[in-house]
Amino acid sequence: MRINYNVSAMLANNTLTNSDNALSKSIQRLSSGLKINYAKDNPAGLAMAKRMNGQIAGTGIAKQNSNDGISVIETADGAMSEIHDMLHRMTELATKAANGVNTEDDRRIIQLEIDELKKEVQRISKATQFNGQNLLDGTFDYKGYSSVQTTVTPVPAPEVRVSTINSEVDPGKYSITSLSWAASTDGSGKIDVTAFTMTVGEGANAVNKTMSDYNISMVDNYVTLTDETGFEMTLEIQEDLVFSDPTTNLPVSGSIGQTVDITCTNIGPMRLQSGSNEGHIIAVEIPALSLGNLGISRLDVTTEQSASYAIERLKGANQFVSSVRGKLGAYQNRLESAVDNLGVVEENMTSAYSRMMDVDMAEEMTAYSTHNVIVQAGTSVLAQANERPSMVLQLLQ
Repeated sequence: MRINYNVSAMLANNTLTNSDNALSKSIQRLSSGLKINYAKDNPAGLAMAKRMNGQIAGTGIAKQNSNDGISVIETADGAMSEIHDMLHRMTELATKAANGVNTEDDRRIIQLEIDELKKEVQRISKATQFNGQNLLDGTFDYKGYSSVQTTVTPVPAPEVRVSTINSEVDPGKYSITSLSWAASTDGSGKIDVTAFTMTVGEGANAVNKTMSDYNISMVDNYVTLTDETGFEMTLEIQEDLVFSDPTTNLPVSGSIGQTVDITCTNIGPMRLQSGSNEGHIIAVEIPALSLGNLGISRLDVTTEQSASYAIERLKGANQFVSSVRGKLGAYQNRLESAVDNLGVVEENMTSAYSRMMDVDMAEEMTAYSTHNVIVQAGTSVLAQANERPSMVLQLLQ
């Protein structure tokens, strides 16, 4: 037996230290409810869990974003519902004005009400807002820009500008090299495009387009191009080129005198971040509901011929508003599906995160009890090991 070094006590102390550390970890897990409290507990697991926790937080915000988008659409649709009602009323008035029993005075009175309804449509288009942002004035429509090729100095104001484009218009350059129109002489206000050429693209990839490539319609000073692919572009011609006399609603025949370059982009729609990762975007396109885009900026019912034509124009305006509302309804359904999906994703990811990070309290309590007994036993054994050197004194008696 040796008294200088108590190896038994050292062994017992090391074992007790390890058992006490295990007990401390168990106590920490029970008190925090977490299986991983420090990176040393599970380095790979902690990295994965924290990355997942960030995605869970982002998913919650994405749900809020999508719900905000639904609120935007509901606000816009509510305003458009009122515009629809006013268009229906204007259709009733135009139908009444087209009746041959009305006198000129009757039609002038009807025109007064139509003018007031038009002003209210324009006011709603400009005043409808969500969170301080205009919704129906084209703020969230695809953007296009025009410039005139000219050698005149100073450069005059563009004679043609982009009013609206849709998502089927490929971004890039479009050059209108000729555009002319002829106005009807029957007093109805109808206008027909008589010549049109446009170059799509630049350089070797440029393609020449003519009237046979598009369905072209002209209402007042707005020209709309469509084709079977869904392409739709509306151009606004400088008003005094179409109406030489600003006091009359009757158009005149004319043409643009210069080449107009148009640059179309894919920017403009409201981009809703509907997911927790980059690129999880839903772009909501809300075109302008101005009188020009509706085709009723110069709606005239003061004659029987113009009143009949007004009925046709109001039909087109109703169709335009209906198409916009239909598209917004599709956006809303998509956003509601996105919200439902995000809820499922958040639920499943939270469950996975919990399995990584949260401690099983029953299992840990079992481990705690085991470590506690071992620490008590180790403490007792260490006390006995410390008494062993004193036993040597009996040999010295």
